Amino acid sequence: MQWRSIVVGLLVLRVLLNCAVWLVFGLGPSWGFDFPIKFTFNLHKIELLKDGDGATVKTNAWSQHMYDNRNPQANTCSKISGNSPKKSYLSFFQEGRDEYERKYSSFPDALKVKMRGMARDMFYFGYDNYMKFAFPEDELNPIACEGRGPDVLNPSNININDVLGNYSLTLIDALDTLLILGNVTEFHRAVRLVIETVSFDKDSTVQVFEANIRILGSLISAHILLTDPRNPFGDIALKDYDNELLHMAHDLAVRLLPAFENTSTGIPYPRVNLKKGVPPDSINETCTAGAGSLLVEFGILSRLIGDSTFEWVARRAVKALWNLRSNETGLLGNVVNIQTGQWVGRQSGLGAGMDSFYEYLLKSYILFGEKEDNRMFSAAYESIQSHLRRGREACNEGEGDPPLYVNVNMFNGQIMNTWIDSLQAFFPGLQVLNGDVENAICLHAFYYAIWKRFGALPERYNWQLQAPDILFYPLRPELVESTYLLYQATKNPFYLHVGMDILESLEKNAKVRCGYATLHHVVDKSKEDRMESFFLSETCKYLYLLFDEDNPLHKSESKYIFTTEGHIVPVDQRFREKSWEDQFPCEENMTIDLESGHRNKNDLFSFRRYSLPLKSIYMRQIDHMVGLS
Repeated sequence: MQWRSIVVGLLVLRVLLNCAVWLVFGLGPSWGFDFPIKFTFNLHKIELLKDGDGATVKTNAWSQHMYDNRNPQANTCSKISGNSPKKSYLSFFQEGRDEYERKYSSFPDALKVKMRGMARDMFYFGYDNYMKFAFPEDELNPIACEGRGPDVLNPSNININDVLGNYSLTLIDALDTLLILGNVTEFHRAVRLVIETVSFDKDSTVQVFEANIRILGSLISAHILLTDPRNPFGDIALKDYDNELLHMAHDLAVRLLPAFENTSTGIPYPRVNLKKGVPPDSINETCTAGAGSLLVEFGILSRLIGDSTFEWVARRAVKALWNLRSNETGLLGNVVNIQTGQWVGRQSGLGAGMDSFYEYLLKSYILFGEKEDNRMFSAAYESIQSHLRRGREACNEGEGDPPLYVNVNMFNGQIMNTWIDSLQAFFPGLQVLNGDVENAICLHAFYYAIWKRFGALPERYNWQLQAPDILFYPLRPELVESTYLLYQATKNPFYLHVGMDILESLEKNAKVRCGYATLHHVVDKSKEDRMESFFLSETCKYLYLLFDEDNPLHKSESKYIFTTEGHIVPVDQRFREKSWEDQFPCEENMTIDLESGHRNKNDLFSFRRYSLPLKSIYMRQIDHMVGLS
């Protein structure tokens, strides 16, 4: 009997040690989660699915590895033995329909009011501290309670310098959020501050994409809201406002135009100096999203001022990228050489480097009604479903794994790695806009399950190892955005519970002395001293709108879409009309009548008011544009 006691004791000790290791490394389950739909999983182990001669086995399992194991750079994750049983982490979250109904079938109005107030307070805690401790600098360091601007001592620090341009970024990015929250007084004060204190005549080198979505997009959105005769947010007219925000948007766009010069493909350089143009040491490589996600902001600007130049260069870049897609799969890569048109990065996915390219194909069609944009999006969506999607064919029924979109080689559709990144959480929201709500529900549940487990989305998550690859979370809005759009599409109270969970997680894990800080490590919740501008312009905005059923945005007869930075623009007939008569306006004395959209010589929106030589800029573009439609 003694030996039996020893054996039992050793087994118990081993189990306890395994549990301890499991929990210490953050691989344990998150308890108490329910899905709005009941999943049934059969993924019990992860293994390489190869047949005897090394040929790829054609299945839709997440665990399928379609990359060639002879390529050490492609195989980014350690191989897991077929003898190692490993349940899908989603299986920990299975509960019956009765339990779901009990928890998620309703959301009391009083709780909705409370959550709306929490979202509003979250925004103002970040915004007020930015104005108190950081303005006029670009960002708030919420732990040190001080401002942050470009890293002038280290120009190669693109993590900072791509975004920050010494132009009060956070204030500009938050303009329309103030209006969404109904604070017209502070919105007016912020607009006046921007007009009076911000200049783009800076020796700052910034990423074209970031300056476009954060600054240009916000200026255009705020201008449209200020001048909308339908007054969807009430009478918000600003006394003596003279289209200054539109002038500033035009000024900035002109300073971004040199990125489109001296590129043989029409795909822009990734960075420009706002005063000097493209830096002499600029690289010839850019990501697909960065170059192909300018069309919404540039297109609206062109149609507001009656000048086709901005829409033309943005659309030309989209077409150039589109023409480089694979003939076999229809997919694009994530990094391209702007001079040769060769793909430097052959990974095709839905996350960093590609996300907003797809988003803007659909949103450009919604805004401008250009059928070509819709054709491109439809073809891209079909290629995504054919080559990136893994899992069972019907997301909520049948055998096999639930849907997942993986990263593949653009030329053959083989899996290149086993991670997804947090930016991909935008895709369910895009599926809602495309009418594919059922698939959006299933994919959203995947990302929310990860959030439930860590209280945040790690920047990269390894779906094979079921653990984070990159552990930080910079307060990104993508999951909140998809949650908001799914609630608008379904009105299912489940998404209010998701929003409450996200809101409470942020309040618990990211709030610091003067704002909300980036999570350095989603497991131990250590922090970095940075609050990026999109936290106020997107994350807080979507959370507030989720719980504010009576917001004018929801009650207005006008329809709105959100830019990729969360700025609101109306779906307006005037954006479906091209008021320009000539494609390249080059006369220095020719100006734009903002009311009629026709050029005349008396409007104060004169080309001469800008310091850059617009005539020479436009003329230099002609060499690249001739013969292209």
